[in-house]
Amino acid sequence: MNLDIHCHNKTIINRFRAALYDCDPGTLREQLHELFASDCKVQLAHPLGEVTGPDGLYQVGYAPLMAAIPDLERRDYIVLAGPDEEHNWVGCGGFYTGVFEQSWLDIPATRLLVTLRYAEFFRIEDDRIVEMVALWDIPELMMQARAWPMGPSLGRELLVPGPAVQDGIVTAPYNAAQAAASFRLVDNMLNGLQEHAVGGEKAMGLERYWHPKMVWYGPAGIGSCRRISGFRNWHQIPFLAGMPDRVSCLGKHERKAYFADANYVAYCGWPGLNATISGDGWLGIAPSGQKVTIRSLDFWRIENDKIRENWVLVDLLDVYHQVGVDVLARMRALTHDRQAAPPLL
Repeated sequence: MNLDIHCHNKTIINRFRAALYDCDPGTLREQLHELFASDCKVQLAHPLGEVTGPDGLYQVGYAPLMAAIPDLERRDYIVLAGPDEEHNWVGCGGFYTGVFEQSWLDIPATRLLVTLRYAEFFRIEDDRIVEMVALWDIPELMMQARAWPMGPSLGRELLVPGPAVQDGIVTAPYNAAQAAASFRLVDNMLNGLQEHAVGGEKAMGLERYWHPKMVWYGPAGIGSCRRISGFRNWHQIPFLAGMPDRVSCLGKHERKAYFADANYVAYCGWPGLNATISGDGWLGIAPSGQKVTIRSLDFWRIENDKIRENWVLVDLLDVYHQVGVDVLARMRALTHDRQAAPPLL
């Protein structure tokens, strides 16, 4: 395989990034047609769902978002490319921004600057995007609109920054040896997490893989945390208590993409985990034996042979949907006085 294919694929995605940086509603649809295969499979966060082709992406994704945020602008701080076992992928992390002028998904407009974090993965064949998987952190926008109807985050909510060393947009030629070393570290860490089932917290060996000043940037609704102690207290302990039987989907027939580029590793789990909510502690969801699948998209940054930063998005609205909780309906009830057509009382 020509390893420069990964740099080439980034140039294709750079055209997509540029179209959404200087976003023009009058030309975006045509630009998407130039980049995406007509039958491209597009999988989006709940409740947006799955659509086909550039028209589906435009109609369900970008057109409503641009109507709500007319000056929509894309900001990437991570752009990676590499091979999975079967396909070539590009992964991007960043946020959309602009003034939230009209409601979107019934989230009340704020008329203020907002951010909408994303992780997006693209599979490319013959210079066309043939598959896209994207998580937009919809709960983040709900929080900024003061419209979050669920339990409070345990971690810190903030505008998640890009990499501390500002090298997340990888432009160097693909280095297979460096990518393989980064991949091994993260893969060993993820496999170590599974040891909790037989040996408890110490068996996972987190100190072997994570930097003492590591930061875990979680999705809105979970929040971010620093150091291994913060990761354990504000995310891992509640997560494991709620779903002690969780099983990671690392097999090539289970996940979407899993690859490395330079000192970064990317994972697109759609789903990333299978679990049963059998204990208390995670997101305030009552344990009643609900079986769920969890979609998660990750980026890790390696520094001095340790993981120093981890950007994580989880489709939390989909998890709530699986257990019978309609978060958007609860939000509409909470904000009925700010809805365009509030319900009669």
